[in-house]
Amino acid sequence: MPSENTRRIAKNTAMLYIRMLLIMAVTLYTSRVVLNVLGVEDYGIYSVVGGVVAMFGFLNSAMSGATSRFLTYDLGKQDRVGLQKTFDTALTIHIGIAVLIFLLAETIGLWFVEHKLVVPDDRMFAARVVYQFSVAACMVSVTQIPYNASIIAHERMGIYAYVSIIDAVLKLLIVYLLSWSDRDKLILYSALFFVVTLIVALVYRIYCVRFFNECHYRFRYSKDRIKDMLFFSGWDLLGNMSATLRGQGINLLQNMFWGPLMNAATNIANQVLGALSMFADSFLTAVRPQIVKKYAERDYKRVQFLVNNAAKYAYLSLLFFALPLILENQLVLEVWLKNVPAHTVLFCRMNIVIAMIIVMFRPVLFAIHATGKVKYMSLLAGITYTAILPATYFYFKHGYSANTPYVLSVIAFLICSFGNMFILKKYLSAFSIKSFVWEAFGRCFVITVLSLLFPVYMHFSLSYGFGRFVMVFATSAVSIALGTFFIGMNREWRGFIVNQVRKKIRHE
Repeated sequence: MPSENTRRIAKNTAMLYIRMLLIMAVTLYTSRVVLNVLGVEDYGIYSVVGGVVAMFGFLNSAMSGATSRFLTYDLGKQDRVGLQKTFDTALTIHIGIAVLIFLLAETIGLWFVEHKLVVPDDRMFAARVVYQFSVAACMVSVTQIPYNASIIAHERMGIYAYVSIIDAVLKLLIVYLLSWSDRDKLILYSALFFVVTLIVALVYRIYCVRFFNECHYRFRYSKDRIKDMLFFSGWDLLGNMSATLRGQGINLLQNMFWGPLMNAATNIANQVLGALSMFADSFLTAVRPQIVKKYAERDYKRVQFLVNNAAKYAYLSLLFFALPLILENQLVLEVWLKNVPAHTVLFCRMNIVIAMIIVMFRPVLFAIHATGKVKYMSLLAGITYTAILPATYFYFKHGYSANTPYVLSVIAFLICSFGNMFILKKYLSAFSIKSFVWEAFGRCFVITVLSLLFPVYMHFSLSYGFGRFVMVFATSAVSIALGTFFIGMNREWRGFIVNQVRKKIRHE
């Protein structure tokens, strides 16, 4: 019988899946319409100008993880005084980060926009306006981090689904107003997008102040808490920067050796990776607070249980889509893009494999974050991810294929993933590597191999087309479902599901 915490995780996961589906549907629709309304040139200006502001976001990325970890840890210990201290300190730090981003954006960033970006002279004024709205939106988002972290720490995921409805309606309204307005559409779009960002942030903040006592902010900070958070985020920043460097560095090297067409294939493959990551995060975000809270309570047996099962079920839920997508990637890309750039299919397949590795071992990272000791994890990631770039340059220089950095990335992610298990063991002696390898990795490996049999047979025996896609998807879905039930689940869960099905049948 599932525990109360397990039910809460399931409920929060369902809410986050609803949010994800809504966001993806609205994004797919609005991005297409906005591109048509703005035109390719103005859409490109908006993207590149906003990208300049986004570069300063690295200052905020690591602090986001630190804020989430410390708030959840204090909540798990039921330390209300510490919780208030952490929130006040975190928001004070994020206000400081927002001010720093503003100063950098209005000096270095503005100079870069006006002197280095390629913008038509007649659109430079619009680009400047877009830039200012982007800076303002970035500052709002930065100061929003502690409030979102509080929502996740309290496991109130339902508010995300409800606010996503507001966000979706407002973004659809933007599309409507753009279509009918005769004003400068680029300026109007950036202004309206900032207004939506501000409204959504205010809704979250009002909710937090209404329901969470610690969110009644007072301008103060704790020197000890700042020291702990900055130490944590400093090492975390190394891992985040190395991951960013890997992605951007590969893109640059492919441009140097293969040209811009290869970059197009890489960008499409990265969009696929982003979509799969968003899907997996819908489940893992619901589990993360429980891992941190149980660690704070010293319930290490429950931490092991959560890590094992989060890894297993996140992987299997992603496998449901990843397996047919790997086999039928060509058809999916042709339907989506019409004209598929060379190498895109192979790059997408490699990124799907990378996504599966990341999802499998992500809960181990959550447990390491729960300990607050991220030094060795960040060092391992920093060295391994950064090493991909000189290795890629060497292989490209000697005539290896454009797929080389993806192969190197798979190897690097495997090294980091298995290395992180031993790092967690170092800081949490109760963690059993043997248990994780069998319960999560081992079971998922067996299910994956068995689930490949029928879909692969369908892929190679049927003619290319929609009919083959349907058969591959159907056989993979059935294979994964049966594998999950008989191999992935223990006897208790199988019995619970069978009883629930029997009850449904009797009621009908």
